[in-house]
Amino acid sequence: MSRSFRMPAAVLASGLALVALAGPADAHVSVHADDAAKGAYTVLDFRVPNETDSAYTTKVAVTFTSPLASAAPQVVEGWTATVTKAKLATPITTDDGTVTDGVGSITWTATGKGTAPGFFQTFQVEAGPLPATDTVAFPTVQTYGDGSVVRWTDATVPGGAEPEHPAPTLSLTAAVADASGGTGPSVSTVVTKEQSKGLGIAALVVGAVGVLLGGAALARRPKA
Repeated sequence: MSRSFRMPAAVLASGLALVALAGPADAHVSVHADDAAKGAYTVLDFRVPNETDSAYTTKVAVTFTSPLASAAPQVVEGWTATVTKAKLATPITTDDGTVTDGVGSITWTATGKGTAPGFFQTFQVEAGPLPATDTVAFPTVQTYGDGSVVRWTDATVPGGAEPEHPAPTLSLTAAVADASGGTGPSVSTVVTKEQSKGLGIAALVVGAVGVLLGGAALARRPKA
C-alpha cells in the first residue's frame, strides 16, 4: 500500500513565509555553484528575487560572457527555457568531438503569472567546462509583467563600491591536477571516489570475517 505524505499546514505556512522573506533579503540576482573549478562541469544556480510591490517577474535572460560548450537548463514548472547558441572563441575538444558552437544565453519565460512580489525563483543550469578565469560574469535582464525591465549588468570593480545593479558573478577555484599532469575532477569528487573505494574494501573484509566465524561455529558443533 502506498503512503502519501502531507505537510502540516503550520509547517507549510512557515515555509512559504521564509521563501517570501528570502527575496528582499537577497536583494540582487545572484549565481551560485557548489563546485566552480576552472575547466570543470557544474550546476549553476541562478536566484532571481522579485523586488517590486505588485508586478510579477515574467522573463529572465542570462548571458554567458564566456560561451560554454554545454549548458542544459533544468525544467522549471511554470517556465519555458530558450537556449541561444554562440560561436566559441576557441573550439573545445570533448569526448564527443570538437565543439565550435556553444551556449551564449538562456531565456526563461513564464507560462503563467511568473514570480510574485516578495518571492524569488531559482533557475539551474548544468554547464561547462568553466573558463580558465578567476571570475565569470552572467549579465541578466529581468522583465516584469508591467513592462518594466531591470538590467543586472553592471561590472563590480574589486575594492570599489557595489553598483546598483551588479551582474551575477561567480568566483572560480583552481583546477585540480591529476597524476598525468592534466586537470582532473575537484578535490570533493576525488575524496568521494576514495571513500567509495574504502567502503568497498571494508565490506569485503567484513564479509570474509563473517565466513570464517561461520565456519568456526560449524566446526565446534557436536556431532550427532
